[in-house]
Amino acid sequence: MAEAVATACETKEFAGLLALRSSSPAVERLEFVFAFILRHAYRIGMAISGQEPLLKPSAKPPMEKGPRGRMKRLMLDTAIRLMQQGGSPSVSEVAEAAQVSRATAYRYFPSQAAMIQAAVDDALGPVLDWTTVERDAEKRVADLFGFAYHRMQAFEATHRAALLLALDQWQRRQAGTLGDEPRVVRGNRKGLLKAAVEPLAAEIGRPATDRVTQALSLLFGIEAIIILKDIWGLSAKEAEDVASWAAKALIKTAVEEAGEEPAPEAPREKKDQKKPRKKGAQA
Repeated sequence: MAEAVATACETKEFAGLLALRSSSPAVERLEFVFAFILRHAYRIGMAISGQEPLLKPSAKPPMEKGPRGRMKRLMLDTAIRLMQQGGSPSVSEVAEAAQVSRATAYRYFPSQAAMIQAAVDDALGPVLDWTTVERDAEKRVADLFGFAYHRMQAFEATHRAALLLALDQWQRRQAGTLGDEPRVVRGNRKGLLKAAVEPLAAEIGRPATDRVTQALSLLFGIEAIIILKDIWGLSAKEAEDVASWAAKALIKTAVEEAGEEPAPEAPREKKDQKKPRKKGAQA
């Protein structure tokens, strides 16, 4: 309860309303504080108004329980909502939209990079825990693409915001103005794609399998979605179909190329070389 009181009292709304009540009797002020805390705890457990989830809320990864977990959930939901509207919000902007103090917001997310990183991981949700019972690499990759593309496109604006920040950080790093700002780490696709193509290693060898994994990374992620939708004008379904088709063709080509490679030649036997006869030697 003490943590709930502390969390509620950190909001801007509480400070403003309490100032209006400064002239009220002590008992009335105490009743007001108690009612505000209950209402605040109820509100932060609710979905944000206008934030109709594209997928079921149960798909979100588990988070801390209690007031701290609810506050973090509020911050993440607010950050994702702002990013889904096409923005790349700062921690202060998320704090203002969530009606919490900046000090509280920075305790949960010390930087914009940390907040956006957490928002992207939350948006990916179950994709990060993807598994499959398929043993064939081609089917495994098809399963991953079918499972992940819908989720990525449902939170497309959030992934675009993360990419935008990563590009901005790269530009500032090149100019020497990034400072000690934490880097946005991007690379969830590496582990997912490696797991999907793992059966190929026994068929085409590790070096070829690594090359397939690297090539598939060009088809899996927000960059591929941007190319297919923005440049080619494809719909979400068409973009997914093209990426899945290309992934299937890539794996088939890799397998065919491995089968066409000539087998290493067996070492040739050296022919016996006749020693030159010495003069007077018997045949």
